[in-house]
Amino acid sequence: MAEITAALVKELRERTGAGMMDCKKALAETNGDIEAAIDWLRSKGIAKAAKKADRAAAEGLVGAATDARVGALVEINSETDFVARNAEFQALVAETSRLALGLPGGLEELKTSHLGSAGKPVALAIADKIATIGENMNLRRMARLAVSNGVVSTYVHNAVVPGLGRIGVLVALESTGDAAKLDALGRQIAMHVAANNPASLADEDLDQALVEREKAVLTEEALQSGRPAAVVEKMIEGRIRKFYEQVVLLRQAFVMNPDITVAQAVEGLAKELGTPVKLVAFSRLAVGEGVEKAETDFAAEVAAAAKG
Repeated sequence: MAEITAALVKELRERTGAGMMDCKKALAETNGDIEAAIDWLRSKGIAKAAKKADRAAAEGLVGAATDARVGALVEINSETDFVARNAEFQALVAETSRLALGLPGGLEELKTSHLGSAGKPVALAIADKIATIGENMNLRRMARLAVSNGVVSTYVHNAVVPGLGRIGVLVALESTGDAAKLDALGRQIAMHVAANNPASLADEDLDQALVEREKAVLTEEALQSGRPAAVVEKMIEGRIRKFYEQVVLLRQAFVMNPDITVAQAVEGLAKELGTPVKLVAFSRLAVGEGVEKAETDFAAEVAAAAKG
């Protein structure tokens, strides 16, 4: 049997974009023949998947799963919204989100963990779907929250089926109070997060670079008013306070009752239950958030296709 060298594996990886272990296996199966190994990878759908990897995947689904005091979100992207309506793709996202519940190690652990239905790691299961469905796909993000006491509530916006949609939110409430009442408020707060997209949970969590950038803009605006420096300083203080009310979750006006803040809604439940309730964390994933989408001319695409 031919020696499978690191240089041979590297060359195969560069030519196909397949993973290292897949390349080693392909070379072993083909006695070190790199051209045969490429064909072997193509026959398994792995090289075909790699060829699609440079195509922008900005559509897809967010899947949400909960199990009492643990919740998880995963985002799996596709190239088109059409694939998000594919039952096979939906099943893949749903199963992956359930798998994520038990994986505190995060995204990399999820990629290498086995899906029961596929009998292989998530990353390879996605490669198989790329080969069969014909679009680039990408397991892009994962979020997981857990509490020792209390609940992790979820909300999925624009759900195509239960637990799968365009936006997924987790909200973690710590308390020893009634779980059903905690979950009811947690879900309302999750809906609020989906709608308002807060930048942080509390003041101290807010990115100071974001604060300084906002302060610079407000200072420039205030200085242009021509007012005295002392007045300008007061103006900036008031506007920064307003900025915090707009972007910090606990300070925001609660969508279910805009007369109170989210923090006051939590305090109200604590009084009702007669025990402390603390909003400790939230996570929000929106499909394609931050992915640069290529601008396409659909008419030109059709014309090009017609020309063959």
